[in-house]
Amino acid sequence: MGSEYTNSEMMTVTAARALENGTTCFVGIGLPSEAANLARLTHAPDVVLIYESGTLQTKPDILPLSIGDGELSDSALTTVAVPEMFRYWLQGGKVDVGFLGTAQIDRFANLNTTLIGDYREPKVRLPGGGGAPEIATSAGEVFITLKHSKRAFVKDVDFITTVGFGRDGKARDGVPNIGRGPSRVITDLCVMKPDAETRELVVVSLHPGVTREDVVEATGWEIRFAEQLETTPVPDENELSILRELKARTERAHSGQQE
Repeated sequence: MGSEYTNSEMMTVTAARALENGTTCFVGIGLPSEAANLARLTHAPDVVLIYESGTLQTKPDILPLSIGDGELSDSALTTVAVPEMFRYWLQGGKVDVGFLGTAQIDRFANLNTTLIGDYREPKVRLPGGGGAPEIATSAGEVFITLKHSKRAFVKDVDFITTVGFGRDGKARDGVPNIGRGPSRVITDLCVMKPDAETRELVVVSLHPGVTREDVVEATGWEIRFAEQLETTPVPDENELSILRELKARTERAHSGQQE
């Protein structure tokens, strides 16, 4: 009998498994941080996690609230200035994977964290790009993780904060970027990868219990499925136990409770 898990846990475990041991990963706050630290605590103990604030090879005991969380610097091998982090480490080609979240994503993996609606009169203002545009440009490849809904998965994002493959899927063609751009998108329903020719996102794996119809209903464009559609492996007991304890530890710390 398999382990009981939530859709969110399925997403985090699947995202964590995408990180290989020894990888240098530039981590975004939120779901990417949760996945990256789960990888570090399970199959990838030698993964090198770096955050935008300049912390190198950080090993937080709890999940950070922001890039300025003291837990990141307290547990880091060292810290460097933010300009050094971007110019030397990121733009210098020393980052294997950029791990990002987003508010909106479109069929060509462009990300929007700037606003919803018209630029001049937005309905909602979002936090902004931070380091994501540079990460997506210079990291060797980019993983994106977010929850699946029509509000998040739109045919065309309202504003391109972070370029995936542009409005037509050709923005990276002939451009000497260090990185190859988004290579996978992990949601609570499925895993997507860009088509080799068009760069449009294609579902390559469905999570157990998820149907094609579930994905279609949660996507704002006519989503395509790979010919050889796989089923995502379920989380194991060890992964679930470590993830749940990490989140419980984080909740206790942020609520001021003592261990």
